Amino acid sequence: MKNRTLSSRYKRAGALMALPSMAVISLFIIIPIIYSLYMSLHDWNIMYNIKDFIGFDNYKEVFSDDRFWNALKNTVIYTVAYVPILVIASLLLAAFINEKFIGSGFFKSLFFIPAITSMAIIAIIFRFLLDGDIGYVSIMLRRMGFNVPDFLRDPSTAMGAVVLTSAWRWIGFYMVIFLSGFNSIPDSLYEAAEIDGAGKLRQFFSISIPLLMPTISFALITNLINSFQVFDPVYVMTKGGPMFSTEVLVYYVYYMGFNVFDMGYASSMAFILFVIILLFTLLQLKGFTKSETEGEYA
Repeated sequence: MKNRTLSSRYKRAGALMALPSMAVISLFIIIPIIYSLYMSLHDWNIMYNIKDFIGFDNYKEVFSDDRFWNALKNTVIYTVAYVPILVIASLLLAAFINEKFIGSGFFKSLFFIPAITSMAIIAIIFRFLLDGDIGYVSIMLRRMGFNVPDFLRDPSTAMGAVVLTSAWRWIGFYMVIFLSGFNSIPDSLYEAAEIDGAGKLRQFFSISIPLLMPTISFALITNLINSFQVFDPVYVMTKGGPMFSTEVLVYYVYYMGFNVFDMGYASSMAFILFVIILLFTLLQLKGFTKSETEGEYA
């Protein structure tokens, strides 16, 4: 009886400790999601605050909207380009910094600075650097004899400029994550491999990469989820142009909600995006659970 009373006290104490966090989660995540679903079922013009219940008509219109599919395609293109560039570059940079040469601490701090800088500021800087008329990069490349396009006004290069800007901002952050992974690998493994005659390249692919797989998986999955929510660099650098070549899903949601003022239609697209991200999150949890289970019985 005493143990049962003690257990109930622990449960009450745990519930009270979790209450502030649950209140914040409910206020800023759960309630907005439910309200977004409610709005998506209405023809809702926020300019005149007119709303009519129309059921799933918004969703039907979304799936027949060519601009929605173009935005989704651009989001996938951004993701396919951004995620490998970021993960590979940050991994190689971490391997380079991990050699602990003179000045490695300085370079670590230098590469991490963009991660603590606003994405809007970085996007403004890159917009001026890549401008076809006054951009420093364009001017220097022309002086070197290259016939360069206007990176942000050419549909074939605009998305690449957005991808590189976003990757440049986050490389330092994931470099630190990979460095923590490198530091968790015992030095004895590298020493044994060196005695056996394995060079640095062989050690990297035979020791570092296999033991860093949980960290690499974490970086891949989190960036996959985050890349579907890209907005800042697109809004600042291209506004979805030129010719809708960089209009991603979140920007289209913003455009329909706050430019066209059709909040019901925007909410239906936002809820579809929520479902896509939810599926990626479930895959992430499934992958982590599988890794932990395999680790227990290995």
